[in-house]
Amino acid sequence: MGEAIAKNKKAYFDYFLEEKFEAGIVLKGSEVKGLREGRVNLKDSFIRFVNKEAFLFNAHIGRLETTHHFYAHEERGSRKLLLHKKQIAKMIKAVEKNGYTVVPLQIYFNEKNIVKVEIAIAKGKQLHDKREDLKQKDMKRDIERAIKDRE
Repeated sequence: MGEAIAKNKKAYFDYFLEEKFEAGIVLKGSEVKGLREGRVNLKDSFIRFVNKEAFLFNAHIGRLETTHHFYAHEERGSRKLLLHKKQIAKMIKAVEKNGYTVVPLQIYFNEKNIVKVEIAIAKGKQLHDKREDLKQKDMKRDIERAIKDRE
């Protein structure tokens, strides 16, 4: 896996991640240029299935000022994800279960400079689960601080 262009940190906080997948994504040239510039945000994005095809919704990919308006893309448009039929069937089956969803985790360029999206089947966390994660994070930070002060 290559260097991440954008990560969806909120997904790690809001969901228990069950299984991860790598998907290709259908993009226009201006969108790829926007990605290369780092003009992307996955914060409120989500994945939906339409006619047994996966689509990424609400992911913001910014336009460059140099892009001609005729070739410009919709910044928050839907983008088709490229997956195998078996993977899509597995995800649809999981989404039909109560409480499961599919969320994008990060966008990156792979070794061949092709844009990929890491997605995961996820189950929503309850408030007490989120609090427990924060407690664990604080304890870990305190332990690291204590070790650092000791040296």
